Amino acid sequence: MMHSKFNSSAYKRMSPKELTLVMDRDDESPVKTMNCAGQDDGNPSWRRSLPHVCVATITSFLFGYHVGVVNEPLESISLDLGFAGNTMEEGLVVSMCLGGAFFGCLFSGWIADGIGRRRAFQLSALPMIFGACLSASATSLEGMLAGRFLVGMGMGLGPPVASLYVTEVSPSSVRGTYGSFIQIATCLGLIGALLIGIPVKEYTAWWRVCFWVATVPAVLLAILMEFCAESPLWLYKRGRITDAEVQFERLLGGPHVKSAIAELSRSEKADEGESVRYSELFYGRHFRVVFIGTTLFALQQLSGINAVFYFSSTVFKSAGVPSNLANIFVGLANLSGSIIAMLLMDKLGRKVLLFGSFLGMATAMGLQSLAGGAHFLGSGALYLSVGGMLLFVLAFSLGAGPVPGLLLPEIFSNKIRAKAMALCMSVHWVVNFFVGLLFLQLLEQLGAQVLYSIFAAFCLIAAVFVKKNVLETKGKTLQEIEVALLSSE
Repeated sequence: MMHSKFNSSAYKRMSPKELTLVMDRDDESPVKTMNCAGQDDGNPSWRRSLPHVCVATITSFLFGYHVGVVNEPLESISLDLGFAGNTMEEGLVVSMCLGGAFFGCLFSGWIADGIGRRRAFQLSALPMIFGACLSASATSLEGMLAGRFLVGMGMGLGPPVASLYVTEVSPSSVRGTYGSFIQIATCLGLIGALLIGIPVKEYTAWWRVCFWVATVPAVLLAILMEFCAESPLWLYKRGRITDAEVQFERLLGGPHVKSAIAELSRSEKADEGESVRYSELFYGRHFRVVFIGTTLFALQQLSGINAVFYFSSTVFKSAGVPSNLANIFVGLANLSGSIIAMLLMDKLGRKVLLFGSFLGMATAMGLQSLAGGAHFLGSGALYLSVGGMLLFVLAFSLGAGPVPGLLLPEIFSNKIRAKAMALCMSVHWVVNFFVGLLFLQLLEQLGAQVLYSIFAAFCLIAAVFVKKNVLETKGKTLQEIEVALLSSE
């Protein structure tokens, strides 16, 4: 039997509610979608959506790059701009991005829902371009801080939109794999920043080159996104049904357009009404999934991962490993785990990887805690600490790193997805800021053994939380996940 082509013009002027009635009647037909050979079409090809996903992950590369760009050059920057030896001002250069990211993240939901995912990406590139230029040409601390704050605003806006976009344009069969691209791109950005920063020890003005280089991927993001597909889910939510069909055809192929639109129309019945306000995320039917999301991001940061990233060089120096090698080792452990997670995400599932990751992190933190109190081991304690740190980063990158950013857009309904992601990422930035701010003070007052034990306890709490609350989303469409969550309430 020949596959009857989906005639989009028949639905051109229908509202989502009217389309739901038509699709429900279509669903009652026993005829299955067939290809010309008479076989089921199966899953959409991953090749159609891959270029769009790769362009979107440029924002994650930029995120990683700007997190790591000041690591090696910080000493040269402080000498050049006249604040050498002032640890407070050096800390501001590192952390000013976090402040900007918090503000950028707060508005990411409104922006992504208001102007669309593609335009939100392009908008996020602008402050990263101007901020990098301002930092590269800075002649004072104030100029550097202003540039870092602007870059942070782009960093806060870009990653939540990337999580939304990758989730919404990916076929369900490879959505986990594509979601892992975000973490891999972040790792590549971190490693790229570390490698580009190596010459700074010989050429003191090289730090300016490091910032100028950051403008290149940001410009590419702004230009290439012009040729990418808009999220069909966003178009559908705006009532632009015909445009959503066109984008589905670009991303999934013609034979899959009708089924994709039908699923959206069914989810519309359970999700009618105007867009939600932020206050509505804290009560009613949306509270449970928002609570899961914010708690996951809070526990991710309370595990101590960014404290490890920020201060790993200190541990490695104690073992006699140069700081540049230390950063590369951490980066490679992070990248290796992210690649393994990419291969396993759609096979083992999100929940298994997340649960195992937090257990592995708890074990690694236990080793670091043991090393902190095992003075009788002598130099062996240092190697135990280094091994524990690398194992911790590896375990993090297998699940706790990539999974929350993928899982949360999957469990949030189309109506709340952008705003809920913005809220969860804001929690991420706030907890990240305070962990980074207080880590050294707590390490001095409590000691390594107690502090690492606290981090291990948070990892165990996270594992229990995942076991009891997280829904497996492997291989399910976004609409199937939404129905499953609604039926469990």
